[in-house]
Amino acid sequence: MNKLAKLLATYFGLGLSPKAPGTVGSLGTLPLAAVAAYFYGTAGVLTISLSAFFIGVWATHQLIKNQEEKDPSMVVIDEVAGQSLTFTLVGNYLQGNWNFWYAYLIGFALFRLFDIVKMGPVKWADSKLKNAWGVMLDDMFAGCFAAVVLLVVITKI
Repeated sequence: MNKLAKLLATYFGLGLSPKAPGTVGSLGTLPLAAVAAYFYGTAGVLTISLSAFFIGVWATHQLIKNQEEKDPSMVVIDEVAGQSLTFTLVGNYLQGNWNFWYAYLIGFALFRLFDIVKMGPVKWADSKLKNAWGVMLDDMFAGCFAAVVLLVVITKI
């Protein structure tokens, strides 16, 4: 069970990157989000995001329940959930369409920005919830902020 939890929490080992595992996890999410958006639009990326969220809560809980560190850097399933959520509001623009390929680059940058800056509810979830829910929720909030800004940017271009 712990091996499965670690495999999922590290997003199949991407979280074991010696440098910037969160960024590596977010980058590793882009192909998955692009395929989901291309074929299924908003429903696809929302399904990926929510699946990663609930799987991540379980896997993260398994990993941290017997250790002091409550948000280890190797856990990047939270990035998968939040980065995917970034594309939900533009999912229908992306469905069957590669013309908005740059949305993935902008969405990546926006998500990383909000995940690193940690303002408002992102900071609250990160600092107050010292459990698997907090690990996962801060990235979901960052994904929500990124999704709104990405929608505004894409509709203005």
